[in-house]
Amino acid sequence: MSENIITAVEALRTGGVIAYPTEAVYGLGCDPHKETSLQRILDIKHREAHKGFILIASNQEQLEPFLAPINTEWQQQLDAVWPGPVTFVIPAANTVSALLSGQRDTLAVRVSSHPMVVTLCDAYGGAIVSTSANRSGQPALQTGRDVRTVFGDSLDAVVDADVGTLASPTRIIDIRTGQQLR
Repeated sequence: MSENIITAVEALRTGGVIAYPTEAVYGLGCDPHKETSLQRILDIKHREAHKGFILIASNQEQLEPFLAPINTEWQQQLDAVWPGPVTFVIPAANTVSALLSGQRDTLAVRVSSHPMVVTLCDAYGGAIVSTSANRSGQPALQTGRDVRTVFGDSLDAVVDADVGTLASPTRIIDIRTGQQLR
């Protein structure tokens, strides 16, 4: 395992905030169970808490503790595109932090096929937060160098690797209605 991943996983385990490449842009992430880490990301990004976050994982099992039971129809939708660059809004488990869900009863989640995300989540042993690496309202960053320039010492680790080939962030679909939200 690369030093890059080892450092990032240690940061996640100790409540840190990391940056890592995703399908289209760099993301900021943390342990989704740590309220102080979620708040740190909000502070770093100057993001409003009501927007909530996306959880990203290497497999659906990593997301299950955060979600309400998924019916057969919804599972078929997920199986058709995961792993892949589609984020779904799914009813959340009632134990999910209001900071994570944006005080909604749903949660945005994705099983990624990006090799670095898969490696990171597998090494960490679970899903992590994924929100674009940018200050709120600014363009999302696409390189580790740009992330370091903008965020400096406010991050605990930066995973250096290429972002995927998507031209824009992943689509977000409400699994209950099929409506594309982004």
